[in-house]
Parts: sequence; structure tokens; C-alpha cells
Amino acid sequence: MGRADGSDRQVTVGPVDDTGANILHVDMDAFYASVEVLDRPELAGKPLIVGHASGRSVVSSASYEARRFGVRSAMPVAQALRLCPDAITVDPRMDRYAELSRQVMQIFRRATPLVEPVSIDEAFLDVSGARKLLGRPAHIAAQLREWVRHETGLPASVGVAGTKFVAKLASGRAKPDGLLVVPVAETLAFLHPLPVGALWGVGPSTQTALANLGLRTVADLAQAPIELLEKRLGVGGRRLWQLANGIDVREVETTRIEKSIGHEETFEFDVTDRAVLRRELLRLASRAAERLRAASVAGRTVSLKLRYSDFRTISRSRTLPEPTSVGRRIFEEVSGLLDEAWQDRAPVRLIGVRVEQLEQDAGQPALWDPDGDWRETERAVDGIAAKFGAGVLGPAALLGTKPRKVGESDHYRG
Repeated sequence: MGRADGSDRQVTVGPVDDTGANILHVDMDAFYASVEVLDRPELAGKPLIVGHASGRSVVSSASYEARRFGVRSAMPVAQALRLCPDAITVDPRMDRYAELSRQVMQIFRRATPLVEPVSIDEAFLDVSGARKLLGRPAHIAAQLREWVRHETGLPASVGVAGTKFVAKLASGRAKPDGLLVVPVAETLAFLHPLPVGALWGVGPSTQTALANLGLRTVADLAQAPIELLEKRLGVGGRRLWQLANGIDVREVETTRIEKSIGHEETFEFDVTDRAVLRRELLRLASRAAERLRAASVAGRTVSLKLRYSDFRTISRSRTLPEPTSVGRRIFEEVSGLLDEAWQDRAPVRLIGVRVEQLEQDAGQPALWDPDGDWRETERAVDGIAAKFGAGVLGPAALLGTKPRKVGESDHYRG
């Protein structure tokens, strides 16, 4: 296996066998935090937390200086500040992160059209067709890191391997700001010493079940009878056995459609005012619809999520006759779900909107389109936003005062 490190140093790739290692996983290092340092160089080298400075907020991202104190993403900001009292906290700027994400993905597509974005800050690339033009995979990976650093100022780590699963593991091992090549012939040597928790789909409960079988490493799992794994874990047992043996036949999907898109909001103070909840639903539905239209997809099922002050959480969903990407339609449906679900008027801590069962948007509404006026209005707003920036226009109902919120979470499910 070959590794090259260095943020400001020239990256070189030694004589490592990358034959057949055509899959790259590129992961932007501490992406949100790195963007904040890019825009505010005075933050460089300091412990940085991206997240609202509120007891209910969670860490969206943390610099490596903060991570040394145990700060991690999704941790409550209050806990993070107890671990690292000197950390600097900055509010998330999702529009800025999305802007740089688009730029980074375009850089990836300069190397190959076979790019599968996994999230805002990572993607798989298949470079098998780029070898004649750009060279061997390890060289392409080094070139991509150089392009990203030069054109955006941001660091990226890259894993190079024969499969998507191993490439993702390799990019994680390469962090921060590194490159790791796992030769195809050394795949099992790379995988087998790892704990079973390194495998996709192995959460705490599965890890406990495997430990009860005496399976603690990937090598243990690879050597276990597949019938035993299927008996204990169901169909997932075979999948884990395949991963443990380096088998991953998934290809890079350039037309990958997310399974769902949603947004949720945690309020700084519990809310019992229905008008406030409806305003927030309108904002979240509008944001979800914007992302649906940007991805040229529409959803057939809309879902509402409510979390009360005592942390009870409920979800309600409704399937539509036709898929939609119209924010007003999504709002009307989740607003109806709110009326049905929120009977006891219990104080609400968090509210969320999700659109599921996504499919490519045909672009041609039904002959009779009850949402036609809203559809055209929202498309016009999209055009203005593309020209002048997101947030220039929005629903008039959102001009009213709103309670302070901890921060919005974006959700993609693939």
C-alpha cells in the first residue's frame, strides 16, 4: 500500500501497484470547517466548531484542532465546548458550502464523467477510461488533490482501490489531506486486520451480535460460515461476508437518485404556537422543493417529523397521486399531517419535512395540473436565485417574526 501526505508540500506517489484500482473515493477534509478557515484565514490552526452556539445545537463540523479534544460531528455543541472550552464557534453557511461543493464536483468531472456524488463533500470516481489521457489511477488521484487545492484552497483526501467499499475505507485512513492506494492484490491484507465495525452496515447492535459469535475482526467474519451469518443476520449476513472478502460489485452510478431529501429544525425554545410551526413547515418545504428541482427529481411521499420537549418523536407520511417538486404542495400536505398528528398541542422541540420515493422529474405535469400556478412561480424564483443568489426571494409568509432556532439539518438518503 502506498500513501502520500502533505497539505502544503508537493504530493508524490511512490512505485505502488495500482493496476485495476480504478475506483477513487474523494472526501473533503472537515469540509465546513475548512471552508470557514478558507474565508477567514485568522481561524487557521485554531480549534473550530461549525454549529450554532446554543445548548440544543449539534456540531456540523469541527477542525482537526478541535477533534484532538474529542469533538465530533453530531455531538451537542454544549458537550463539545466542555471538551474544548477554547474552541471558536461559527454558524453554518449552507449556501457557501453548496457553492464550493459544486465547484469541487466540476473539478472531479474534468478527470472523468463517471462521478457519483455521495454527499455535499464526497464522491466516487471511476477513472478506468481516463488512463490514456491522465495516467494511472494513483497519478490521477494526486492530480485531483492538486487541482482542488489550487482552485478552491481546500484540502481533500483520496482513497484508490478496486472497489467502492475499499476506496472509501482508504480515504478515511488517508485523512487528513492524504492519499492512500490499496493495490487490488493487497485488498484482503488491508481489510482483514480491521474491526468488524469498519464494515458498512455494522452498527452497535450488529457488532454485539457478531461479538457473541466470536467474530471481532473482518478476518473472523470472512472465515465464518455464510449460512451461520445468514441465520443470525438475515440477508445482511451474506452482504457482510462479501464485503469481508473484498467482494463489492457496485459500479459508480452517475445517475444515482437519492432515496429522500429533507430538512429539519431544532428550536432553541419549545414551540406551542401552530402558526409558528406552519411557518417553519413552509420554509422547510420550500427548501426541500428547491433541492428536488435542482436535482431534476420529484417525490411521491411527503413525511412530517415532530419531536416533543420530552424527546418523544413521531412521524407521519402521505403518498400523493402524482410525484411533486412543488414547495407549496409539499407544505399543504405536511400541514395537513400536522393537524392530524399534533392533537395534544404538546411543546415541539424539533420539526422536519422529508420527501421520499424520488424519481426523475418528467417535466411534463398532468393534463390538469392543480399546482400549475405555484409550479411556474417557483420555477421563476429558481431562475432569479440562479442569477442573483439563493435567498433573494421567498414565500411572503416567511417575512413574519420567528423564534430563534438552533440550526437546520440537511438530509440526503441514498
